[in-house]
Amino acid sequence: MTGEVAVLGAGMHPWGKWGRGFVEYGVVAARAALADAGVDWRDVGSIIGADTVRGGYPGYVAGATFAKALGWQGARVTSVYAACASGAQAIGTARTQILAGLADVVLVVGADAAPKGFFRPAGGDRPDDPDWLRFRVLGATNPAYFGLWARRRMAVHGDTLEDFAQVKVKNAAAGALNANARYRKAVTAEEVAASAVVADPLRLLDICATSDGAAALVLSSMEFARRHGASDPVRIRAVSTVTPRYPNTVLDLPDIATDSAAAVAPAEETFRASIARAAYEEAGIGPEDISLAEVYDLSTALELQWYEDLGLCAEGEGAKLLRDGATSAGGRVPVNTSGGLASFGEAVPAQAIAQVCEVTWQLRGAAGARQVAGARVGVTANQGLFGHGSSVVAVR
Repeated sequence: MTGEVAVLGAGMHPWGKWGRGFVEYGVVAARAALADAGVDWRDVGSIIGADTVRGGYPGYVAGATFAKALGWQGARVTSVYAACASGAQAIGTARTQILAGLADVVLVVGADAAPKGFFRPAGGDRPDDPDWLRFRVLGATNPAYFGLWARRRMAVHGDTLEDFAQVKVKNAAAGALNANARYRKAVTAEEVAASAVVADPLRLLDICATSDGAAALVLSSMEFARRHGASDPVRIRAVSTVTPRYPNTVLDLPDIATDSAAAVAPAEETFRASIARAAYEEAGIGPEDISLAEVYDLSTALELQWYEDLGLCAEGEGAKLLRDGATSAGGRVPVNTSGGLASFGEAVPAQAIAQVCEVTWQLRGAAGARQVAGARVGVTANQGLFGHGSSVVAVR
């Protein structure tokens, strides 16, 4: 397919709380990806940086920041910010440049040094900023929204606290096998239930942490990949970056009210479902073709929602899919084989890139003890503030 680009290299800096700057983490990940690809930095024609807005001024020009740190060599440079979807937007930008013939080889890097606790808006009064307003008017932190989503699933679909806990158990088991994960310890459902309540009904172990970390990819045209000796590389076939439709009737970050549907009928599908549909349509596949998925598990309840939004099961059947073992290791469609955000935490500009790293290693058959047998098609799902939807489909 003419829309495909090759994934020649993938690399990460292990996630945790390291107390250093995001540039250092990004350089480690970038060099690992270049080494994995067998590509010299001087052969990179473009670098796309997924921005962090917490690292001071350099964070707003992340592409040039990493280009300078790796050594100026004249490459085209781009910086991308789309909140938690920044990494997927950066991948989409890289793919566009390659398909447009602007560069044969593109390095994509995302890195962050996150604050302790939960994310909050930058200082200053901004009454036209809904993210600022929801903190100032409601005192609604991110976990408050996670709790609302959990309560909604319990009320509408009958999900239980035990279902939420089993998501954490599953992801912690995968994270225990991943050298790049921050949390590498299996947990039990009893331990989840015994952890402190953060935003009822969610416990501490139901909610992802904030982390330092980095991820990087080396992408290329298929022609360059063949010249480079990669005759059957992992290929990115689709990148979805869609926005919601009016009226949006499901409450979501950072909104504090839903749009009225009194005069305009709601769309036939939710925003999150439209993210996956756009990716599937571009890739020419359906959910039945998926070997594995990496999804944005800010909370255990939200992972169950993604099962439905990705079409892995019908609406309201996410918990049943989990209970049946379909999303666990060895199941029909393992989800978050990396350990997910439950095991990594959020390093915002890096996380969508990290998802593609995991899919790449799985499709190569190089995921070690986490390996999904016979993996051929992987999908990612991520969502950033203010309607930044993202999904990537990779194939082998």
